[in-house]
Amino acid sequence: MTVAGDIGCAVPDAEELRRSVADRFRTWVDTEAHHLPLPGAGRTQERFAALYALGRTDLSLARLAEGHADAAAILQELGAAPPGPGERWGVWAAQPPGTGLQARQEGGQWLLDGHKAYCSWAHACTHALVTADTPDGRQLFAVRTDHPGYAPLEGTWQAIGMAGSDTPDVRFTAVPGRPVGEVGAYLDRPGFQHGGIGVAACWLGGARAVADTLQHSARTTDPLTAAHLGAVDVALHAAHSALREAARAIDADPLDTEGTARLRSLRVRAIAERACRDVLDRVGRATGAGPLCHDPRHARNAADLAVYIRQHHADRNLAELGALVAQEAGPRR
Repeated sequence: MTVAGDIGCAVPDAEELRRSVADRFRTWVDTEAHHLPLPGAGRTQERFAALYALGRTDLSLARLAEGHADAAAILQELGAAPPGPGERWGVWAAQPPGTGLQARQEGGQWLLDGHKAYCSWAHACTHALVTADTPDGRQLFAVRTDHPGYAPLEGTWQAIGMAGSDTPDVRFTAVPGRPVGEVGAYLDRPGFQHGGIGVAACWLGGARAVADTLQHSARTTDPLTAAHLGAVDVALHAAHSALREAARAIDADPLDTEGTARLRSLRVRAIAERACRDVLDRVGRATGAGPLCHDPRHARNAADLAVYIRQHHADRNLAELGALVAQEAGPRR
């Protein structure tokens, strides 16, 4: 079903949008995913550039691609087999209040029970890496989604922004899980920080897509429009510089022997999130309601970006960053 707008464009409904994104994601996994360099292998800038390009094309597609790419990197880093042909993976590690998985051992295997929130592409991925609580602590498990105890919960993803990412909650009932790494390994590994910067690359691609609307309309002598475009250029250029520097630092110290990966990740993600907010604000102020009301692609880009950057934990992340900076500085003599 589509809804025709006054400008003659067909706006897909949520289900049609999810199918479209899913089809393009399958194609990306089959044709492009294996070309993506792993983080810290000497070509991290190429990895970030590819994620940025996906974000500029479609943030929902980028979200799914980044999840599959992150799963491949996690499996490699923790010594597990990589995704096989035809497999499409997600990484579901969100821990919002009131939800969670429990893992128990029974008959020589691990079984997962409970509720997992924010499971991107839950209806169509073949495998996922999920965090679950064990008696010894939180651990990562690989699961298949064809088990009868695996059930996406309809109606739990009502988002307008990122609607195409199909990110409902999932109920697990005695779903077998294969441990990947030791307890705590998912968060403790250096790649967790590298992967967080990859997400920021997707955000920045989405910000560039939003900014394109302003740039295309800025062929004017209006000084206020030019000022907004200049401010957008500064924000995106600074964020790209931080992203490139992070890629160089990751390749120079992929195992984080210097202990700087968390600080770097917090800084780059904060810079990227701030740039995205600046772009949304400046483009909106410069162009008014017109593109949001009459340009379906721009409206979706803006809505997607506003939702996606909320993966950044805002002031909580800034508070952690500030504490690390203060610790690094040490007391004054």
